[in-house]
Amino acid sequence: MNRRIVFGAAGLLALGALFGIGFQGLHAADQDDDSGYTQIAIFAKAVQLIRQDYVDGNKTSYHDLITAALKGMLGSLDPHSQFMDPNDFRDMQEDTRSRFNGLGIEVAIKNGLPTVVTPMEDTPAAKAGILSGDQIIKINGTSTERMDLQDVINHLRGSPGQKITLTLIRPATKEIKDYALERAEIKVQSVKGARLLDPELTGAFKVAYVRLIQFNEPTAEELSRALDDLQKQGMQALILDLRNNPGGLLNSAVDVCAQFLPPNTKVVSTQGRIASQQRDYSTSGVPRDRPNFPMAVLVNEGSASGAEIVCGALKDLHRAIVVGETTFGKGSVQNVMQLPDGSALRFTTAKYYTPSKQVIHGNGVAPNIRVPMSVDQERQLFAARSSGDTIKPDEDKNFIKSMDPQMLRAIDALKGVMIYAQQNSSKGEAIKK
Repeated sequence: MNRRIVFGAAGLLALGALFGIGFQGLHAADQDDDSGYTQIAIFAKAVQLIRQDYVDGNKTSYHDLITAALKGMLGSLDPHSQFMDPNDFRDMQEDTRSRFNGLGIEVAIKNGLPTVVTPMEDTPAAKAGILSGDQIIKINGTSTERMDLQDVINHLRGSPGQKITLTLIRPATKEIKDYALERAEIKVQSVKGARLLDPELTGAFKVAYVRLIQFNEPTAEELSRALDDLQKQGMQALILDLRNNPGGLLNSAVDVCAQFLPPNTKVVSTQGRIASQQRDYSTSGVPRDRPNFPMAVLVNEGSASGAEIVCGALKDLHRAIVVGETTFGKGSVQNVMQLPDGSALRFTTAKYYTPSKQVIHGNGVAPNIRVPMSVDQERQLFAARSSGDTIKPDEDKNFIKSMDPQMLRAIDALKGVMIYAQQNSSKGEAIKK
């Protein structure tokens, strides 16, 4: 049974008395007094007055007033902190299990507007051509200007088959467009597109490709199986595609790093106000039988959170070359704490730092090799991904050549690394002789 703390008018007065403050004397309280007792008594008085005198009595239940206050309080802290009622909290738990209903849009509040971090592949949003960075200005004709993050998420979610219209502005072109979408059940497969690239692109080397959609509970294990299979096919180098990966579970991101780094390697640290938030996250102590093959990581503005942790660690530790564009810059830690009635508080408690102590939040991770893409190239890339991973080899090769300069640059970088390694190896053999 849900439990709620309910105050009657007498209870509110008793609350003030408990804190040693009479409501009648609150106006005289020091404006700079930040003691909890004083401020809670002021809050209790405000609730009492609204409950007593507000014109629409059906809007003044204690549950509604306290819920609204909690939403406002969390929303005032930063765009990533929020109050979740019991239904919202259950939805969040479902997200980590790779299944939920909605449009397939990962959103964050940026510059005061709900902004698309990334549209997830094979979802209504991606198929409609929505791109990272698009700003949602209306949902079904209602302005989003005063919506908090949870309100936006609730509007976007719904039962499969329900229709919704989003009005978006694309900052790069200032284009405003309506998108008529139909909600669907979103089943997120973490690892996609694992394959050896066409020899016409890679030359004498076997360069493999894997794309990670997000970081959820099964991601690291799915990736491990994909890498095992690629190794059996003779993989000599790997391109890990984290473009438009919105992140997910921190532990999953650390476990993905463990596929490429030695045991007990620190990949990210957190720093907050209290000692418990000063923490290092390292790879497992269990050794993995995987060669130290050359790697490139693809990133863009839609790479966020867990994706930034992975690319930041692999870059700082000189395990991979990062190619693409600077990432989103969502590098803060949100703790989720459940309340007695099944609701929960999600609030920022720390920030992520890469192994070289670079702060991710607000800055993102800059690539080693910057390769921008045009809006048309991004749109074509989304269209190709939304069509599935059953593209014929010739079509795949031709698409990469014409529409994916980031992939081409990553292939060239890896070929350069392997040619250099071969030359050094040959020189070493000559010296021994």
